[in-house]
Amino acid sequence: MSASLKSRFGSLAARSSLRRAALIAAGIALLSGAMSAGAQTAVERGKAKFEHTCAPCHAAGPGDDGRAMLPGTDSLRLKYKGEMPALLGQRKDLNAVAIKTFVRNGTWSMPPFRKTEVTDDDLEDIAAYIADAAKRGTPPSRR
Repeated sequence: MSASLKSRFGSLAARSSLRRAALIAAGIALLSGAMSAGAQTAVERGKAKFEHTCAPCHAAGPGDDGRAMLPGTDSLRLKYKGEMPALLGQRKDLNAVAIKTFVRNGTWSMPPFRKTEVTDDDLEDIAAYIADAAKRGTPPSRR
């Protein structure tokens, strides 16, 4: 093959490699942008987990049985006799360690939950959500 053909094929190969690299880089940028746009914050994840796992007993609002409060909220109302809020979303003292202790060991009428039901990461997120709700003054409610 002549020298001019070799240089011509060489530059075509180089341009093709550059195009391929540019397409890969663009694909990576799109993918990472889509992933970050779909990423949830700890508060958002905690809200979803709270609504699914905790709200049936601990949210604001009446119970399905016609009682004025949900069972977990009412139990805390009876336990604390007004010294502390019965609604978890109004409590400023519930950090992840306290929540993990109550959830893992159970307390009074609350059963314990296994890590297969609520992970430690879920509990961190729930704590972030409860702290955010307390700060905003918006107690969690049922969906």
